[in-house]
Amino acid sequence: MFSPERHFTDWHLAGFGGAPSFLFKTIESTHTLMKQRVAAGEIEPGTLLVADTQTKGRGRHERTWDSPAGKNIYFNILIPLDGIPLAAAPQITQVAALTFAEVFRDLQENANAQGFGNRDIGKVTVKWPNDILCGKSKFCGILAELVYIKPLANAATSLTTPMPAISMGVGINVNSEPKDYAHLNRAVTSLKDICGQNINREKLLQMLVGNFERAIGQFKAFGIRPWVEAWKRMDQFIGARGTIIVNNRCTDENRNSGEGAFKKTGRIIDMNGDGSLLFECDDGSIETVISADLEI
Repeated sequence: MFSPERHFTDWHLAGFGGAPSFLFKTIESTHTLMKQRVAAGEIEPGTLLVADTQTKGRGRHERTWDSPAGKNIYFNILIPLDGIPLAAAPQITQVAALTFAEVFRDLQENANAQGFGNRDIGKVTVKWPNDILCGKSKFCGILAELVYIKPLANAATSLTTPMPAISMGVGINVNSEPKDYAHLNRAVTSLKDICGQNINREKLLQMLVGNFERAIGQFKAFGIRPWVEAWKRMDQFIGARGTIIVNNRCTDENRNSGEGAFKKTGRIIDMNGDGSLLFECDDGSIETVISADLEI
């Protein structure tokens, strides 16, 4: 994983079930393109889109996701929901976060064992609902949206009506450096900083997609509960104070003003068996939070 990587255009990748992958040197956003191609009926389930750089990369609530060229991983995968109830679809991002975090934690431990890792930075961990951090610095973001796949023209498939799927975009700070994010004024790190050496992005992405495809199969069979238990073992924030931001429409421009946000401060009690958050507010009330941002 720490070996030199091939040129981006020579990467060998595949989506779920051997579905095609498409590589783009420069693109506005893999997530935007995936939605466009799905809406036009131009793409099949399991397809993987990968960019070397994005000019309009976005995270949750239209926040900018900086995408320096030749350093990181930006991809989108189209996850069919056959065998997964629509009500359980939001849990897929939590499965993804834990699956990816376990890969990153293994990389960190390998680097530490070889004497290269940055032992002062803390451990790779997960933060509800689907962020991946090292210490309190975020380096992987996940954005998911429900879409409906149209049957492809002249395709050898039994699909005759639009089927639901999750379009999941992922941005991972792999080999970027602090100077790449100095303008953001918030804590950001990268796998290079965590592991003390460059990561082969092609091999890393192959592993992430393969592990995630297997995880989706397990999720179909067993539901979210096994993932919740694994999440609790990796989570470092249960019991800590935090702020839940509900109905958050904050963007980069108004994130500090809190415009469009309803905030409650308190203590993180636990993660429930369905993946929701159990939160004790400062007024003593206990809330089950299904969808929100969590600030630590």
